[in-house]
Amino acid sequence: MPAMGVTISLRASHVRQLTAAALAALLVFAPDFAFAQIPVPFGFAQDKQNPPADTGTRIRREVDLVLVEATVKDKSGRVMGDLKQEDFRLSDNGQLQEIAHFSRDQLPLAVVLVVDLSGSIQPFLRPLRYASMSALKALKPEDRVALITFSDEAELVVDLTKDKGAVADPFETLHAEGSTNINDAIYGAADYLQKEAPAARRIIVLVSDNVPTNPGRVNQKEVIDTALRADAAVYSLKIPGRNPGGLAARAQRSGRGMVNVKKLTEETGGEIFDIEKEGSLFLAFQALIERVKTRYTLGFYRPDAPQASGFHRLDLALGTSYGRKGRDYTILSKTGYYPPPASRSSK
Repeated sequence: MPAMGVTISLRASHVRQLTAAALAALLVFAPDFAFAQIPVPFGFAQDKQNPPADTGTRIRREVDLVLVEATVKDKSGRVMGDLKQEDFRLSDNGQLQEIAHFSRDQLPLAVVLVVDLSGSIQPFLRPLRYASMSALKALKPEDRVALITFSDEAELVVDLTKDKGAVADPFETLHAEGSTNINDAIYGAADYLQKEAPAARRIIVLVSDNVPTNPGRVNQKEVIDTALRADAAVYSLKIPGRNPGGLAARAQRSGRGMVNVKKLTEETGGEIFDIEKEGSLFLAFQALIERVKTRYTLGFYRPDAPQASGFHRLDLALGTSYGRKGRDYTILSKTGYYPPPASRSSK
């Protein structure tokens, strides 16, 4: 669990093993962060100066493969679902990169539902069971889902599983009370995904009114940095909680580092789905899952350069024929990434 002292208590065991064969099959698509955590499978050379002979795969400089997921919308807000690889322009620290991989919804998903159990959420717990049970059926059979709940502390209720119903069942008995510690919940969920789903597309779905009242043990920067290091996009299913007027504004002005969910979703490439705007909890959840399934995945090989350590700022745009980003279209994607630790030292 995280070194900062943030812990998630466990109700379920979560031992996972990946075979060398499975890793070899996924290496070309797995996110760059994952390679810092996984040994190179047997049969793969670790010396970049003497790479193995071409075996017909696209495996090259595994530790430098960076994946960027994106949702693209036109100026009316409709998702642009028919774009091609050549339509995109991707820069790393201002340097245009060659896109080496392009796909949509090919990697298995690992989704963690992070559910607020503070007192303001109580009326939505039973409807959330039906909404989650129905919406999660749209995921692929191989996709896995976990459930973390939080109020004062965060707790792992259901470990990553392909049984989507197992995630919905606990809502029958959950009870809401206490404060809203979003910081520790997201921090712990990102750390959990990093360790338990290194070869999947990692998604965090925060179900909350997005009004933090408990600063937790980590600040906003640590929460966002941890999500970026885990390559986990954070989505928000925003519930209209029962909070006193002005509580959200006071929480953000408190100066105690409580996370701003809008900033968190923007930095990690996620999105907020407001239940009041969508019409119902089920419709909002359904729209969120559909959005997660229809993201583009672009990959490039990180440049070899001593100055490449530290945070990398990414810029993803469409070609000039599509107009200007932010005016004619918008792109939801992570704003940057941290290279894996093994790649940071220059010899």
